[in-house]
Amino acid sequence: MRALLGVADEGVRYFAASALALAIDFGSYSGLIRLAGVDYLVAAPIGFALGLAVVYGLSIRWVFRQRRLKDARAEFALFALIGLAGMALNQLVVYAGVEWLALAYELAKVLSAGIVFCFNFGSRKLLLFTRF
Repeated sequence: MRALLGVADEGVRYFAASALALAIDFGSYSGLIRLAGVDYLVAAPIGFALGLAVVYGLSIRWVFRQRRLKDARAEFALFALIGLAGMALNQLVVYAGVEWLALAYELAKVLSAGIVFCFNFGSRKLLLFTRF
């Protein structure tokens, strides 16, 4: 029971960290498109990368209690690889939302954020922030 509560607590913290990262991601994404005239498929990975940096910092300092890897460089590399997989998923969902479902850019991004959140939390918890 205690382990389940710990995962739930980490889930809530990860949600808060992800919300902040998403605000940075979404603000950058929308600003680049609407204010700077950047193509949405270029703006999406830029915003995503900024959000990735924020969520990593919060994950290692505030969200997760356990760390599987002792080498911070290896940990960040795997964290970033999961982020790259999440970014690929993000691109796919944003593209499908805009091009196939005719959603507004922002709505496609919100849909993507929910899907990518679940993928990232599960992958990172399982691969990086649990005991062997």
